[in-house]
Amino acid sequence: MVSVVPVVSSSAVASAESAEVPEPAESGRPSRPTVAVVGAGAAGALVAVQLCEAAARRRIALDLVLVDPAPEAGRGVAYATEVPEHRLNVPVGGMSCYPDDPGHFRRWLCRHGESTVTAADFASRYRYGSYLADTLGRAVIAAHGTVSVRRLRTRATGCSDAADGRLELRLADGGAVTADSVVLATGPAAGRASWAPAELVTSDRFVSRPWSAGALDDVGDADDVLLVGTGLTAVDLALVLDRPGRTVHAVSRSGLLPQPHAVAPLPAVPPPPGLAGLPFHRLRRELTRHFAATRRVHGDWRPALDGLRPEIVRLWQGLTDDERAEFLGRDATPWNVHRHRMAPSTAETVARARAARRLRIHAGRVAAAAPGQDGGLVVSLADGRELSVGWVVDCTGPGLRADAGGEPLWSGLLADGLAVPGPLGIGVSTDQGRLLDAEGHPGRPLFTLGASRRGELWETTAIPEIRAQAKEVAEAVLAPLARAPRSVRRRPTDQFGLPLSTHAAAAASFRCGLGRVITVRAKAAEAFARATESDPGFALGHAALALLGHECGADVDVARELADAQRSVRERGDERERSFVDVVTRRITEHDAQGGGAGRGAGAGDGDTALFEHLERYPDDAFALGIAVPTIAFSGVTDLDGTLALGLVERTAPAYAGHWFHTSLLSFVRQEQGRIEEAGELARAALAEEPASGHAVHALAHVHYESGEHGTGRDWLDGWIGNQGRGAVHRAHFSWHVALHELALDDSAAVRRRWFAQLAPGQVNGVRALVDSGSLLWRARMSRNWTGRVPVDGVLDAVARELVERPATAFTALHSAVALTAAGDLPALRRLSTHAAGADPVQREVIVPLCGALEAVLEEEWATAVRELRGLLPSLRRVGGSAAQREVIEETLLYALVEAGHSDTARDLLEQRLDRRASPLDRRRLAGLNV
Repeated sequence: MVSVVPVVSSSAVASAESAEVPEPAESGRPSRPTVAVVGAGAAGALVAVQLCEAAARRRIALDLVLVDPAPEAGRGVAYATEVPEHRLNVPVGGMSCYPDDPGHFRRWLCRHGESTVTAADFASRYRYGSYLADTLGRAVIAAHGTVSVRRLRTRATGCSDAADGRLELRLADGGAVTADSVVLATGPAAGRASWAPAELVTSDRFVSRPWSAGALDDVGDADDVLLVGTGLTAVDLALVLDRPGRTVHAVSRSGLLPQPHAVAPLPAVPPPPGLAGLPFHRLRRELTRHFAATRRVHGDWRPALDGLRPEIVRLWQGLTDDERAEFLGRDATPWNVHRHRMAPSTAETVARARAARRLRIHAGRVAAAAPGQDGGLVVSLADGRELSVGWVVDCTGPGLRADAGGEPLWSGLLADGLAVPGPLGIGVSTDQGRLLDAEGHPGRPLFTLGASRRGELWETTAIPEIRAQAKEVAEAVLAPLARAPRSVRRRPTDQFGLPLSTHAAAAASFRCGLGRVITVRAKAAEAFARATESDPGFALGHAALALLGHECGADVDVARELADAQRSVRERGDERERSFVDVVTRRITEHDAQGGGAGRGAGAGDGDTALFEHLERYPDDAFALGIAVPTIAFSGVTDLDGTLALGLVERTAPAYAGHWFHTSLLSFVRQEQGRIEEAGELARAALAEEPASGHAVHALAHVHYESGEHGTGRDWLDGWIGNQGRGAVHRAHFSWHVALHELALDDSAAVRRRWFAQLAPGQVNGVRALVDSGSLLWRARMSRNWTGRVPVDGVLDAVARELVERPATAFTALHSAVALTAAGDLPALRRLSTHAAGADPVQREVIVPLCGALEAVLEEEWATAVRELRGLLPSLRRVGGSAAQREVIEETLLYALVEAGHSDTARDLLEQRLDRRASPLDRRRLAGLNV
């Protein structure tokens, strides 16, 4: 049965500006090349994912044919089991489909109902099969229009040369596929049970292929079973067969079960240098010492083996065939026992079964078998012991030879000289995955990966190795298919004239997204997503999505988009685009490593340094400049006095020649400097040219507030929100600014109406609710403009608890502390303080004492609160954000001064504020002190 995934024509891609043009079709040869992948298990799925995504990025039109009789791609034998106890033997963090995106599988699990999973957990094998199938499906859909995909549910039985250097696959259903390249992803070869005596092989109580459908259906619930082999296959089957009243025996020459993974794994310990090229006896001695030393220091041998893993291929390839044979005869069993481990939960289940004597492990060799009572078998071991069982199951694992299972495809390739055995006859010989023929040449476009390369690599059967090979094979397959790009006079550009490495349709979507970013309007991420859907290889589109997800909370997979940006810019990007992707990469990775963003501290980090250097070379990169200035959209660069952002804005001015975007940023910087009148003039000039400029509106909102023009500011900003501001991405923050004016006007009724209409949970969620809605409630309470209990519990419910109690930035932490104080949640405030004590320097030095001061407020220890809050005011700028946002702490101090009876100090503070700006609220409070 053939399953065909329909595709649309690639003419739209081919006709786009700077697209690649296929060469004219040769006589009798299709214009679209065909790639056939034999096997759609894990290895085949991983190759297909890489082929689809890389071909789509590079706009290489091709037909992809997957040949496999399985009902679902991605599962193969390993991941088709539905037994919940069958767990992966590699932690979640090592099982991503992508070598450059190790967290992909964990994030997939989080999105599919396992939100608490960690990289150290062990998922079920069936779940992993679902992940492979889903990832392949998404890759096929994303490549739709460039790559057509067909599933042929049959077996490939042969492969031979065809015309024009192509290959022909013969199929079990009588059909054939002619392909430009063939990838053999057939998985491990089946074993031949050569260990089994003849009377056992012919018995109907012998199960030679236990993973075949229905292989164990006839095993009765009361039948004892002998598993021959004690590796991971035997462990899995023991879990399936274990039940009260049955004894499961397992026998192998060593009688050793796989070791368990550590419940709390330690970091890998790298091996000592200089191991490569050592004679085997010295290599063995050095590694034995390394393992012993690691165990002495760390109490566990596992970190040594985990640290050795990246070196295994190099060390194996440095051995002679005689040394490899010595390893196989002497060390392979202990190596496998320690290298291929059980998940901790699996090990616990096995230990319970052994303790109950339902699972018994024997060291020995099967010597003979004879019929027993009730139709069972009596199995004799070489040492004379006998085991009476109902069934014997072969768990010795796959064969080492490529044709060990008698598959006609591999047998034919070897017989015809299209493939040759690998070292010691294990697997086949390749040149970086391309099969060598009988003459030792990689002459044909015939590739393989995984278990078939074990002879030359040894470490090649686990997902971390297979995914890397899949990427290499896809690169090799696509390399000769790439066409030289059509000569074009000019690439499309953004609205500031910077060239874009994409076609016209994707460039139009990118310009739309950039326009929304610089005006601070909603749906920028949707526009950038349209750009990457139109051109999956458009690096700037992926980088923009990663940045918006990271800093603005856009609903995108940040790590995935960042990885796509890095892949794409390597393949197709100019120097400016490579520099921009590097900036985005550094900002995201720096934040993840240090809890950066607003409040990273006084000095410029690696991400800031990269951003400075980028803007020195490309001052007209508006996207980069917008990232650098800490306004309403991005966290920007942070320092103690704001000179970094100011310097960037002033130095880039010549590149913009008074453009409204640059003028908007400059107006915001000027108001932060206290140059209020100049900031107002700049903001109004920008708005005259672009009334939707969110940066200019934001700057003018601050100008009105700091100027004491509260009535004018309220009316103007309220009108803008109802008109041009309807599409603003941070509309709630503008509403917060209106509410500040209403608060300064001492209009408590207006503040309440504003909060419930535009700032209550449901209207605002996430960090915006914490920063805007929560802080407004506290300020209203401190100024006695909100009587009774403030509804801050709803605000906290609208924010993830992790964000509240373990915030990544000092800016968020300040607002968490304020909201928790408003809620009267002293235990949570103390937990926040504990978190801040172990976070970045700004959290340690500012947030920890702030939490202490707010604890004093809650406990009504007013003298302590006053002392600690006054001491904090000079350092608050380090937290980031605007002066108007940080003013919430000054409001708290003012309240504490009054409660502590420090009327004179409160009066001085109010008079200083009134000298700076008019405020009916402050006048009322001052009058109250003078009574």
